[in-house]
Amino acid sequence: MDSQLLRLFLDAAQLGSFSAAGRKHGLSPAAASASIQRLEASLQVKLFERTTRQLRLTEEGRLYRHFSEQAMALMAEAEASLHAGSGAVRGVVKISAPSDLGRNVLLQMLDAFRALHPEVAYALTLTDNTANMVQEDIDLALRYGQLADSEMVARVLAPSRRVVCAAPSLIAKDGGPATPDALACLPTLVLVTERGPMQEWRYRSNDEADERLSVRVRRTQQSNDGEVIRKWAIAGQGYAYKSILDISDDLRCGRLVTVLDEYFTDSAPLNLLYHRNRYQPPRIAQLIGFLQERFADLT
Repeated sequence: MDSQLLRLFLDAAQLGSFSAAGRKHGLSPAAASASIQRLEASLQVKLFERTTRQLRLTEEGRLYRHFSEQAMALMAEAEASLHAGSGAVRGVVKISAPSDLGRNVLLQMLDAFRALHPEVAYALTLTDNTANMVQEDIDLALRYGQLADSEMVARVLAPSRRVVCAAPSLIAKDGGPATPDALACLPTLVLVTERGPMQEWRYRSNDEADERLSVRVRRTQQSNDGEVIRKWAIAGQGYAYKSILDISDDLRCGRLVTVLDEYFTDSAPLNLLYHRNRYQPPRIAQLIGFLQERFADLT
């Protein structure tokens, strides 16, 4: 594929205009449009939806844009490596991570990696929603629990589980819950994701039957940011359902304590996701190994 044609396609996608992309490449609007039409014909897919008011990518166009950007980045990296050695660690790594894990644990690790490799930069997205790594152009994602996306390689970074926690002051005030069902009547702090509020807190029956049960919490205060939930919990505003990794420092310092540990025992390990069967440039391959070492030190 002609790299100039790929650049024209990427510029048209970014600028939302064949004319603007054509001007950037010294082409007339008609010539730019004809070039994109030839690209679509060669691929046998429609890359753009065209209307009188706007130009936007189709679903196939968004997917092709993602891989085109990867191809251009690899070409640039190959050219740079010819001059600096094939093991050069440089460029941008696009990362997605849960909000409070990102702020309280991951950020320091990324700073340490960049101290070793100053020419590495990050595009870091902190979100408690599940990232679509293709559509959102993510190189690495950190996520808790079981993963259904078979298109991604998943490596366990650290064991973890979800626990119920609260500030010592709140537990001293209300005595703490004796059973999981008691949480339904206590003030709770609920994370909101793209699937809605996480009001069903899963646990095991802690008897011979070892049933998987859940309690639906009702007296809730809600946020779509896990770090906000953590801060509310520290302030004594309610019980929170958190990954134990996210609050490890708070537990060590006594800002939070867990309750009902004999019930909330399900494993929810922290996983590192990256694309399957794709060349990993040195910055990504080395960062994967670095994060595995650093998270192993936490456990």
